[in-house]
Amino acid sequence: MRLLFINPNSTVAMTEAAVAVARRTLPEAEILGWTNHDGPPAIQGAEDGAAAVTGVRALLARARTEGVDVVVIACFDDTGLEELRAAAHCPVIGIGQAAMHLAALTGARFSIVTTLPVSVPVIEANVDSYGFGGQCARVRASGLGVLEVEAAGPQVLARLDQEICAAVEEDRAESVILGCAGMAPLRSRLQERSAVPLVDGIEAACVLAGALARWRVAIAA
Repeated sequence: MRLLFINPNSTVAMTEAAVAVARRTLPEAEILGWTNHDGPPAIQGAEDGAAAVTGVRALLARARTEGVDVVVIACFDDTGLEELRAAAHCPVIGIGQAAMHLAALTGARFSIVTTLPVSVPVIEANVDSYGFGGQCARVRASGLGVLEVEAAGPQVLARLDQEICAAVEEDRAESVILGCAGMAPLRSRLQERSAVPLVDGIEAACVLAGALARWRVAIAA
């Protein structure tokens, strides 16, 4: 199976980090990672998301040519998800969508820890549109910028750990979703400090995209 992870922002290091996590998670798949060089350096709020959609959609023709089985939007905001679904030759999923579905399938109450407050309304709208309002306790902003998270300094880990603990204590969350693609390489370190399971969108997308690709083969047989 061939899975394509599209990073809607223009930061190549984030694409490479997401692909590395995806390849570890689903080694049997061929994982491609493309960067939207026409996007903003980070997707932080609705305005950045809107600015990225045209560039992301322009990559779909190449995805068709290269025989991609599933496209994954590697941004927790699921930037352009509906637009890409309408135009793509194959299934398109977002890492935010995948993480919420995976957390919901456990039946657990979850909170989401994201980056800046400007991202919260976008994620809250996605929670509602996916039908998870009853299971999502809260979307929490860490106050960290996307590129700050991607740099992954000790203060970043400490701040995310603090917010995860608050989600458990204050929200009574039974699992916590890491609400930024830049948090994917940090999940294992954060999990060591967490009393509840942590769900990363890149890993979740691998699980669900792999299942989708196999299902498409099965129904075509």
